[in-house]
Amino acid sequence: MSKPQLRSSQVVTTFGPGAMVDLPDASVIVAGLDNWHYDVNQIPLIQEPRLVEKLKRIIGVPTLTLRPPPPASDRNFKFQPSVTVWRFPEWFIVQETQVTKQGFRRRRLVHLNSLDGGKYRDVDGKKYSVVPVRFVRACKKGHVGDIDWKPFVHGTSGPCSRDLWMEERGTTGDLDQIWVVCDCGAQRAMSQAARMELRALGSCNGLRPWLGPGTKEACGEPNRLLIRSASNAYFPQLMSVISIPDLQSAVDEIVKSAWDAGLSIVDSPEKLAMVRQIPNLAVKLQGLDDATVLASIARVRQGSSGADRPVKEVEFEALSAAQDELGSDTPDGDFFARALPKTQWNAPWMSSIERIVLVHRLREVVAQVGFTRFEAAGPDIQGDLSLDVKRAPLALDSSWLPAVENRGEGIFLQIRAEVVAAWLQRPAVQQRGVQLAEGFQRWKAEHEGSSREFPGLPYYMLHSLAHLLLTAISLECGYPASSLRERIFAAPDCYGILIYTGSSDAEGTLGGLVVAARDIRRHMRRALESGALCSNDPVCANHAPARHDHQHLHGSACHGCLLTAETSCEQRNEFLDRALVVPTVEALGAEFFAPVT
Repeated sequence: MSKPQLRSSQVVTTFGPGAMVDLPDASVIVAGLDNWHYDVNQIPLIQEPRLVEKLKRIIGVPTLTLRPPPPASDRNFKFQPSVTVWRFPEWFIVQETQVTKQGFRRRRLVHLNSLDGGKYRDVDGKKYSVVPVRFVRACKKGHVGDIDWKPFVHGTSGPCSRDLWMEERGTTGDLDQIWVVCDCGAQRAMSQAARMELRALGSCNGLRPWLGPGTKEACGEPNRLLIRSASNAYFPQLMSVISIPDLQSAVDEIVKSAWDAGLSIVDSPEKLAMVRQIPNLAVKLQGLDDATVLASIARVRQGSSGADRPVKEVEFEALSAAQDELGSDTPDGDFFARALPKTQWNAPWMSSIERIVLVHRLREVVAQVGFTRFEAAGPDIQGDLSLDVKRAPLALDSSWLPAVENRGEGIFLQIRAEVVAAWLQRPAVQQRGVQLAEGFQRWKAEHEGSSREFPGLPYYMLHSLAHLLLTAISLECGYPASSLRERIFAAPDCYGILIYTGSSDAEGTLGGLVVAARDIRRHMRRALESGALCSNDPVCANHAPARHDHQHLHGSACHGCLLTAETSCEQRNEFLDRALVVPTVEALGAEFFAPVT
């Protein structure tokens, strides 16, 4: 029998605390951080000050550390997992099928207390295997628990001690063909459990089994039907940063060190010129221009720090300031990026590109803050997490959070801000923006309480371009498309795309992306050409968010052109429209790039 093992990165990004996992012989829920076991003499830590400062503000704690998940041990020649799991759910289906007079198949529904050695013993003495029931109840706050099956079937008619059965009255597996039946004659379709207006599953009692058996808190939200293995059963809330030098922080540290020596009185260029006459300060400020020093003084005076700046703002600043590539450069450290000379990538279809940067080495740190069920709540387009999201906690004591560090490489494309500004003024672009904004408002109306905001047309355009380019590059770079990831920079006057790969093992540093970047003009041309025509055109090209449409956040986008693996996309394949990138068969006139000839 195989051991129940998960990779460290999976424990952070997919199967963290509160996640339900099917093991070879059981169904379990991953325990909270209080039940993760480390060697007390050597607790590993992940250092990333910028991320830690952000997370401290989000969860409201004065001190915080990041730890990788503890590895399992083979101490005393015995496999000993270090991440605890609890058995969940506690109701099971007996693997013995009976056929009713009506020809329906049914299997017995039993509780854990009815099992004998993990099997169900029938009245004839035979033992039968059981499997965990796939239906549980949960609420939007992340609480989860077993369905109270007897009250569900009998309603308010009172308790009944007769046996329960799960009956299949069809072959499709639809909820309206699955019935829970009692030997007393009471019965109810599972489709009624899915109808929120019936409140068939009652109110949530705040059960949090991942924090320990019987752990609960006050709730009262209406319970919802949840299928354990469904994609909406668990959404880890992750926050990631790329470990790059914060150029402003370095200047701020210099200013702070000289604050009491004279910089505290500086509030104008004239006073700064006077202070520069002081020998000690002149040495400290050497090499820094007046604008940089004055901006830093303003930040220090206001009490601002690197944690106040959006995650992507710092990253864009470092990527766009990369030095030109030299033949003698040797990549080293956690971050090493060099700009590719324009002579190596210039082409007519590249006229909107300002810089191409080869990111030879990068380090990404990903931390889990909490999780949600039913609706995902990820970072905004600037990489920051919302403070008003109702996330389920990972532990009773949040003094540390699980994290993983990935190392890899990437390509950064900086887009000319003045070209984006001119594009936004075109009437056809503004009209397309109205359509997309209306679609977002319809989505917002269906997701009450969501803190999401409309990302803007530059984000739609850059995001769509990133998907086209990611697909084109993956054909030759040596990485599968699902291993490549994107990072979109769409703040005012700061526009760019980072396509990168990162892994906790050597797979993230094969060099294929940097090699692909040296031939970026060919990959860009192929990406633009592929975006002009989709295999689903003209239906795809004609799509616009509309009433009674389930793709409110898409323009011209589908699985035939833009949609890619969700592991690659920072917005779960949303906010996409290739009509903003290239001309389509609809000829809307809203494209950013001219037709490639």
